[in-house]
Amino acid sequence: MSPYDLPLRANTNHMLVRHYVLDLTVHFQRKVIGGSIVLFLEPGVVSSKQGEAGSISNTPVQNLSQVSSKHDVSSPITPEPNKVRPPEEPSHLCGGNDVSSVLWGDESEDFTLVLDCCDLTVSKVEELDVTTVDDLKKLDVDQQHANTDHPSSSLVQRVVSMPSVCWRLQHELYVQCSRSPTVHNAQPLRFHTDQWSLQIRKEGVCAPHDFPRAVRICYETKLTGGSVRWTKDQDGRCCVYTMGSPINNRALFPCQEPPVAMSTWQARVRAPCDYTVLMSGKNQAFPKPAETGFLQWEYYVTMPMPASTFTIAVGQWLEAGVKHPNFEVEKTDKPYDKEPSFSLDNDDQQYVCSHMDYPCRFMVSAARAQAVIPHRVFAPPCHLQKANDMVLPLLPLCLTAAHSVLGVHPFSRLDVLIVPSGFSSLGMASPHIVFLSQSVLTGERNLCGARLCHEIAHSWFGLAIGARDWTEEWISEGFATYLEDVFWSHVQKLGCREAEEQRWLKALLRWRRLSDELQNSEEELQVLRPNKENTGEVSESGASVVKHALNPEKPFMQVHYLKGYFLLKFLADQVGEEKFLDFFKVFVGKFHGQLILSQVSLSCTRALCSFSPNAKVAFGRHLRILASVSISPSFHQLLSPEQLVLLLEFLLEEPMLSLSTLRLLETTYNLQAQDAEVKHRWCELAVKHKHTAAYRDVEQFLIHDQAMGVYLYGELMVQEDARQQALARRCLSIIKDDMDQSACSVVEEMIL
Repeated sequence: MSPYDLPLRANTNHMLVRHYVLDLTVHFQRKVIGGSIVLFLEPGVVSSKQGEAGSISNTPVQNLSQVSSKHDVSSPITPEPNKVRPPEEPSHLCGGNDVSSVLWGDESEDFTLVLDCCDLTVSKVEELDVTTVDDLKKLDVDQQHANTDHPSSSLVQRVVSMPSVCWRLQHELYVQCSRSPTVHNAQPLRFHTDQWSLQIRKEGVCAPHDFPRAVRICYETKLTGGSVRWTKDQDGRCCVYTMGSPINNRALFPCQEPPVAMSTWQARVRAPCDYTVLMSGKNQAFPKPAETGFLQWEYYVTMPMPASTFTIAVGQWLEAGVKHPNFEVEKTDKPYDKEPSFSLDNDDQQYVCSHMDYPCRFMVSAARAQAVIPHRVFAPPCHLQKANDMVLPLLPLCLTAAHSVLGVHPFSRLDVLIVPSGFSSLGMASPHIVFLSQSVLTGERNLCGARLCHEIAHSWFGLAIGARDWTEEWISEGFATYLEDVFWSHVQKLGCREAEEQRWLKALLRWRRLSDELQNSEEELQVLRPNKENTGEVSESGASVVKHALNPEKPFMQVHYLKGYFLLKFLADQVGEEKFLDFFKVFVGKFHGQLILSQVSLSCTRALCSFSPNAKVAFGRHLRILASVSISPSFHQLLSPEQLVLLLEFLLEEPMLSLSTLRLLETTYNLQAQDAEVKHRWCELAVKHKHTAAYRDVEQFLIHDQAMGVYLYGELMVQEDARQQALARRCLSIIKDDMDQSACSVVEEMIL
């Protein structure tokens, strides 16, 4: 295994986490998140032939309880009043039932539950006695779930197997079970941590079916953990958020990282009173009073998702478009009364989904007709006006465009957050929440709108439909990049000809970017399916490896976006865009809520495309025509940002440009006021031609547009100009503490 490969250690073929209940407190002074997580487990399905060590299974693990996806609104029982459990004190985070590596040993015959975990301080692991939950005792345990030797396991199995009609009841029972005491006089759960995993055993238990089904883990994060970023926002105030780390969430909570480990979750998070907690939850949370100086926020999801999609951001964010504080302290103890619900009518009973059972919006006619879902925009105070003027008006337009193309929104609401300047991407989508870089807030609305469209497209491709093998990220990014153009042309209300011209212009820019990347990156990082014929295969336990995931250069590469995009564009040109988009809607209807491999999407498109020679479009000819078009400065007011980017890229190919030409270019197109894509090319021109008067622009770009400026450091260093190298080092010293870790390591390698 390469040092750049990420191991997925969880033995998902032996045991699946069906639900997580997190109870956490955010400590800004200590920069830790601490508390507990309760795992509700269900034995996996592994045939006897797969039981031999080292054997490979290419069949995805399936949940034991798969029932019809038709559901109705249920009437949950009323649980006991919620009791606030105080967070673990730091002094308690020692001792416990941790076992040293010397005593642990791999030769034990006891079953080992393996969870993906790193950089966490685990203090204890407990088996919960759910038989003490009175409301749970009222449930009938049928013969299928009965286990006289392990009544607690029977009850947990009954809860995880409840149909989606009862999801509110199910969640209330999960919460009550998570507060259960430990099993009296039982053998303690022993645990051990190594670099990438948390391993748990119960003495004398040799099979998954006999292992405890409800396990509580008490832990704290470490400052060195790579899943969350402790930093300051643009106003210098402390915040913490999950920034899309290559190691995903294993340094935030112990979990099962493989995509096949689809689960639901609930979270109760305490944070200081002046902070807002945003999460990838289905509900819009309202804070409740907790211990002195803290408020408590509760979120949940009902759609099973991989643990990597869990997202949290805690900061002193403000909501755009409101004149009052962005939250009110909730007075009620009812956890679900703020969520609007849709009822099923008779027509809905005819709609049957193909995924595992969960409350699915695709089945509800009212949801299918909802073009704009409830949405909010949050930002630090210094960007609140820009968020209000640009992001907030664009958001409903982009949501409407997406709905017109793909149909029902898979998620019931959306929050958008302008994240700190150290964020290493222009955007990141998670269920119910999107992170946007501050770089999209400058210039015209094109960059912001296109990026919103891209991230919204991930609601369908990447989230509602995910890749079963993480190395096939093109399934997510290629589809989102293609749909970004479709959605954005709808928002702009372009005619057919204008929309076509704009898409070919973007195709040319992407082709140039892809060509450049293919020439300047490692060949093995350019492969869409690095596992080739072994894609999707896992070991007997369910463990696997994500190739190249830890390579620090990979997050800044666009090859998976662009190759996937061009594949889809080629296919669309074969059959026509209208027919191709109709296919997208059918594809989403069939595969939402599921994980797929490339073979699935390609086999479906193969059936769609006739590949008739008369239908083919000469892609190279279109690019040559676009590339030969001259752009006259006299028409500068008519240039779109994309046309301006193309103009600057052509000028970058010129070996010499005079100082007067650069000055004229700067004033004619008002380059400092353009969007970040244009400013990036302008900075490249300034560096290439040593335009010292524009070095201030370069410095501002490196500091404020960190998501786009990584390789500009290399251009500053490569010319061996002392002033440019000093500029690079000065900028890095200014932002290093707040910079993304991967970006920082790449830049340091360039500079040192």
